[in-house]
Amino acid sequence: MNAPLLELRNLTIRYRGGERQVTAVHDVSFALAPGGALAIVGESGSGKSSIAGAILDFLGPAAEITGSILFEGENLSALTPVRRRGILGRRIGAVFQDPFTSLNPALRVGRQIAEPMVHHLGLPLAPALRRAEIALQEMGIERVTEVARAFPHQLSGGMKQRALIAAALACQPPLLILDEPTTALDVTVESQILRLLSRLRRDKGTSLLFISHNLGVVRRLCDDVAVMYASQLVEFGDVRRVLERPAHPYSKGLLASRPPLAAATRGSRLAAIAGQLPTSADPDAGCVFAPRCPFHEPPCSAGSQFLTVAADGHRVRCWKADASGHWPRQQVAADLAPSFRRGDALVNVTRLSKTFDSTRGLTSWQLSLSRGRPVLYRNEKRLAAVNDVTFSISPGEVLGLVGESGCGKSTLGRLLLQLLRQSNGSVEFDGADLAHLPAGALSPFRKQAQIVFQNVGSSLNPRLSVGEALERPLSLFKLAKPDARAKRVDALLDMVRLPAYYRKRFPHQLSGGERQRVAIARALATEPRFIVCDEPVSALDVSVQATIVNLLADLRDAFGLSYLFISHDLAVVAQLSDRIAVMYRGRICEIGTAAEVLAPPHHPYTEMLLASATDDEPVSEPAAVTAPASAGSGCVFATRCQHKLGAVCDEMPPPLKTLTASHAIACHLELAPGAWMPGFTDADGERRQSGARDYQPGPAP
Repeated sequence: MNAPLLELRNLTIRYRGGERQVTAVHDVSFALAPGGALAIVGESGSGKSSIAGAILDFLGPAAEITGSILFEGENLSALTPVRRRGILGRRIGAVFQDPFTSLNPALRVGRQIAEPMVHHLGLPLAPALRRAEIALQEMGIERVTEVARAFPHQLSGGMKQRALIAAALACQPPLLILDEPTTALDVTVESQILRLLSRLRRDKGTSLLFISHNLGVVRRLCDDVAVMYASQLVEFGDVRRVLERPAHPYSKGLLASRPPLAAATRGSRLAAIAGQLPTSADPDAGCVFAPRCPFHEPPCSAGSQFLTVAADGHRVRCWKADASGHWPRQQVAADLAPSFRRGDALVNVTRLSKTFDSTRGLTSWQLSLSRGRPVLYRNEKRLAAVNDVTFSISPGEVLGLVGESGCGKSTLGRLLLQLLRQSNGSVEFDGADLAHLPAGALSPFRKQAQIVFQNVGSSLNPRLSVGEALERPLSLFKLAKPDARAKRVDALLDMVRLPAYYRKRFPHQLSGGERQRVAIARALATEPRFIVCDEPVSALDVSVQATIVNLLADLRDAFGLSYLFISHDLAVVAQLSDRIAVMYRGRICEIGTAAEVLAPPHHPYTEMLLASATDDEPVSEPAAVTAPASAGSGCVFATRCQHKLGAVCDEMPPPLKTLTASHAIACHLELAPGAWMPGFTDADGERRQSGARDYQPGPAP
C-alpha cells in the first residue's frame, strides 16, 4: 500500500479570545492517498474550514494547533516558514468559497492566474499570461483573452470562481484543497468543473481534499467522506456507504434535509434538523449532537462517545448507530390550495429587455485610416442581458427562475424592482406601469417590493446591530413611531424564528443561516407584497438551507407573499415554486408549473439542467458558456443543443409553443405532450433511450 499523500494525526485546533477558548477541531485523524479524493461535510462551524486553514497555515497566532499534519511524509507544522511557503501554492493548491473577496480587485484576472506560475515556476510574465488563457479555456470559458484582461468586478460570480480554480491549478499541484468551490456555480458549469477535477485525478494523479455542503457533488467526485459536527469527526467511510446507508444520526439528518428533484405540494416541508449548531461543545460531556438528535437517550449524555471501527474501515461515533433507525420525516400538512388565481397579476412583465454597452471608456474608441487620414470612431458592442421576456406573477404565487450564471436572472430581478431601468418593454405592479413613474414617485412601490440578496455577508451593514438594521426601514418609511420600533423589531425576529436578544448582535456574530434570517426579516419590515429572492440559499449548508426554504414557505402561506425565487438549484426551486421559468442568455426558453417543467417534454436546455442536477454523471457533457446573444439572432441555445435541426435554429428565433394552458416552450422541435427526451430518466428512475424520433421538426415560423 502506498504511503498517504496527506495524513492528519490527532489534529486539535483551539482558538483563544481573551480568557475564552473555543475548540474548533477535536482529535481528528484521517489519511488521503495519492490520486484520491476525500470530502469533508458538515454545517458551518463544524470545523471543516479550520482543517483546511491548518494545512495551509492560514489560522494565525490565535489558533493553537496540536497533533500532526503530514504531507508527503513531512510534518508541515515542524517546517520553517520559508520551507512551508515553498510547498504551499506549488505542491498544495487551494480554492475558496467566496470569489468576491478571494480575487484582488485591482489586478486583471489573467495576471492573478499567472502569478503562481511566475512565483513558483519561474516563468516570465508573457508566457505565464498565455498559459493563464489556456487555464481559463479549460474552465469552459470562451473569449478567454477578453476575460483574462478583465477586472474581477466585470465578471459574474461563477466566472470569478472559475478563475480562482484556474489559478489554483496553474502549477499543477499534487494536492488541491477545495473549500466549497462550486457553491457559486450553476449546475452545468459545476458539472464542467467536476469533470475537469476527475480528469486531473485520472491523468495527473492529483489528490483532492474537497470541503462541501453539496452531498450530490461529493457523491459524484469523491472516494471517501468525513462527516464533521461541532469539532468532531462523527462518521468516516466510503462515500457510497455513508451517503446510501448513513450510520450516525447527524449524517442521516443531513441526507434527509436534501430537497428532492420533484414538484412539491404547498403543504410539504423539508425535514430540517431542529436547533442550532452549538457555539462551543464539550466532547467529554457526552454526544455533542444529543441536543438535536431525535434518537437521544440518557446514555448519550453519560460520557464521551468514541469512534468505533468496522471491518471495512468505516468509522462512526455513536453507541446506538446500528439501532437508531431512519430519520423521522417532516410532518406534512394537508395539501394547501394555492392562495392565488391565475390571471390576477400582481407583477406583469411585457416584452421586457435590457441591453448593456459592453465597451466603456477608452476601450470603446478605435482608430482607423480613411483616405490616408486617421479617424477616431466609437465601436459599440451591446449585450442583451434580458431579451423580450414576458410573464406575470399573481398575488401569493411563487415563480422560480433558473438558469446558468450570466443568463440574466439577477438583471431581471433588478428590473422588476426598478433598481435598473429597462431598455424596452414594461413592468407593471398592481396595474401601475413603473416605467412611467419618476424616481421620486416610486416610494410606495419600494415599500411593497423588497429583495433578499445572495451574498448576505455584504448586504448587511457590519457597523449596524441586528436591531438597528431592522429599525432602518421602519424609520425610512415611517412605519412605526420611535417608541414602538423596538417591539416591531422583536416581532420581525419572531417571524424568522430568532430570539429577541439577537437584536443586540452584529452580523459577524451570526452564522450564515442566522444572517440570512435577518435579511429576510429586514425585507419583511415594510410589510411587502412581493419579494425578489436572489439566490438566497445557495451559500448555505444543506440543513440550514432546508430551514430557510421552510421559513420562506411558511411566510408565503401566512402573509400571501409573492416571490420571484432566483436560483441555479432546480431541487430547491421545485420545493418552493408554483411555476418555474427557465432562462438562457436573456430569454425565457420554457415556463410552466413545477410539475410540467420537471416532467417531459423539456426544452433541450432544461434537459441539460436536469441531467446536470442529478447525483450521477450527466448524460452529455455541457458545452462552454458563451456570452449573451444579440437581439435578432436565431435560437440562443443552438450552439450547445444536441438536437439542433440545422440552419433554421441558427437563423430563426424559435416560436413559443403552448403545450398546455400553463406550459410553453420556445423551440423549433415539435414536442408532443408525453414525449420523452432521449437519454433522460423517467419518474421511476429508469433510463430511457427513446432516440431522436421523439423530436419532429416543426413548421418554420
